[in-house]
Amino acid sequence: MGTLTPQQALLLSLAAAFTTIGMKTGAWWLTGSVGYLSDALESLVNLAGASFALLMVSFARAPADPEHPYGHGKAEYFSAAFEGVMIFVAALAILVAAGERLLHPQPLGKLGVGTGLSIGASLVNFVVARILFEVGRANRSLALEADARHLMTDVWTTAGVVAGVALASVSGWVWLDPLIAGAVALNILRDGWGLMQRSVDGLMDRALGADEIARIEAVLASFAGQGCRFANLKTRVAGAMHFAHVDLRLPGDWSVARAHALADAVELAVEKETGVRLTTHIEPAGQ
Repeated sequence: MGTLTPQQALLLSLAAAFTTIGMKTGAWWLTGSVGYLSDALESLVNLAGASFALLMVSFARAPADPEHPYGHGKAEYFSAAFEGVMIFVAALAILVAAGERLLHPQPLGKLGVGTGLSIGASLVNFVVARILFEVGRANRSLALEADARHLMTDVWTTAGVVAGVALASVSGWVWLDPLIAGAVALNILRDGWGLMQRSVDGLMDRALGADEIARIEAVLASFAGQGCRFANLKTRVAGAMHFAHVDLRLPGDWSVARAHALADAVELAVEKETGVRLTTHIEPAGQ
């Protein structure tokens, strides 16, 4: 699935969200389980998150312009923040529904078909999440990885809900159903908080990971025998775009043309080998 673009992958996520909403709503309607209702509400969050992610990913890949000379990559962080907020809203709705059902217990309905629909929806989410992970990593897209993580949370949530509803049905303890729904709400609250943290972290210009920095340093080291050395490497992430800056220290008797040619070669090599856009600052070697 590496040939999919981020936009195509998110369109697939949207299709999956519409499908799973229908299946999980059917599971809730057939069983009357508030646990299945909580699962359906989380799929509504998936739909809203994928929709906003598609908008932000498209905007993030717009070319740089005079007002945004470094591009629009950080738009993806707004997608993660939006999905985090939507998760909080869904969790609140689930807690309200679970509280009402605890106060007014109701017997569960037809579990067979309803449970089958819920499990089928979970399988759809699992397959789409794996695709989103693959495309997201290939394109360094935080929005896709956030959507994939949320879908995987949904998969584990459904597994917990199915187990809880089955136990409530077998034991006759109908209070287990809203209790499981409340646990689902707390679990997705944690997921929402994690998305919010990653969004804020990204907006704060987080440095690249240690592995990626090591790859940049390896490329720089390959030029060290040409009379130059490097210092003060700094990196930052802006959505799918990765940037770096380094001081290029050269002998003072080099011509401007020679220094410029080497700087261009270094920047080109780093971008070719790592995908990172490097900017060099030329200084005399004595500084």
